[in-house]
Amino acid sequence: MIQSSVSKVQAALKRWDRGTPLQRSQILKHFIATNSGSTGPEIEDEFCQSASLFLTRVSSWLRLTYITGTCVSLQLKTLQVFVAATAGYHFMAQFIEVGGVCTLLEIVGLKQSKDVNRTLALKVLTNIAAAGRQYKELICECYGIRTIAECMAKSKCEETQENCKTVMQLLTQGNPKYELQVYKSFIALLPCTSPKAQQLSLQNLRMAQKVVKDANPSLVEPLLNLLNTVHFEVQYEAIELIRELLSFDVADTLLSGLVRALRPSREDILPDPKQNKLLLSLENAPEMRGPLPAYVKQAAAAKTIGILCRNSANIAESFLKMDVVKNLIYATGNTEHYNSQREASLTLEYLVLTFSPINDLVKEAMGDELYNMFMDDAEYFYTRLKPVQVDVLISNKVISRNPLQ
Repeated sequence: MIQSSVSKVQAALKRWDRGTPLQRSQILKHFIATNSGSTGPEIEDEFCQSASLFLTRVSSWLRLTYITGTCVSLQLKTLQVFVAATAGYHFMAQFIEVGGVCTLLEIVGLKQSKDVNRTLALKVLTNIAAAGRQYKELICECYGIRTIAECMAKSKCEETQENCKTVMQLLTQGNPKYELQVYKSFIALLPCTSPKAQQLSLQNLRMAQKVVKDANPSLVEPLLNLLNTVHFEVQYEAIELIRELLSFDVADTLLSGLVRALRPSREDILPDPKQNKLLLSLENAPEMRGPLPAYVKQAAAAKTIGILCRNSANIAESFLKMDVVKNLIYATGNTEHYNSQREASLTLEYLVLTFSPINDLVKEAMGDELYNMFMDDAEYFYTRLKPVQVDVLISNKVISRNPLQ
């Protein structure tokens, strides 16, 4: 009986060795259908304790074919069965010994790789990274951090990006030798052009910050710049990270940056020369207008300040020691972007109702008529403003001092 089973396995391996790509693909499909979810011992029983011989053949063929793309998806799914098998660590060790990690990373970074193959390779890497610290270090030593980060930034497939996030998240946990390098890679991803990559990097940063403990000062500028995004899911993650960073040394820098964002500089508002060239080249195209990034950031900053002030009276007092009242009043007069006016008015209303000295300060800056109009309906205050009143708001002379003293 045993001899018969061994003969069948040997015959199957010979069919593989002599088979065409089509025949090998059929063998792989049969293996995946038969062994998905199986444990290591169950796979060994299926191959009469010779499963490693089949794994060796698949690993070798993958190294030869991943550039051309021949049956790569099926090979990766087969490797996933081996590597994910419970009590099958010897399969993982064998795959790693023949350079499996480097091969997977090359598939992830290869320009002509299909998204489905990148995703499958990342899933196998996830299993490897989850196996322990030494495997995480091995991925990092094979330049995995850079490869996976670049894939996350450049990929157009959200599933691939999600799997990049999962691997990077694992590389942050229980990996003290490389955790700081992974953390810095998340910061480097913030200025990229993919909103999904920005969102996932922010989520990973929120988790990684608890591991790294000290916040890197280089995080502040790209984080605040993300407030100019029109993608609300990115803005939400950015605001949540700002909230969590207020318990670190970068808190004062973040608060002052938010206050400055309420009053965009002249350079922020001037059109980009590159954009002017683009507009000239599209002179016959229909006109498209949208809010300047600086104004989107202004509105988001006003919203964030309101959230932070409502969460903590101490943070609110820290803001009041800066130019926050003066700049919020300024933002309520930005007729170029109604959302800035609305968010600034709501935040200013909270400060006025919470701190009586601020109430007096705002009343003095606005004048009785404008103040009463503001207090009557702060949220839609901007809809009733006259040009003269807008000038009053923009040119307000609130003195920068601690109004609570």
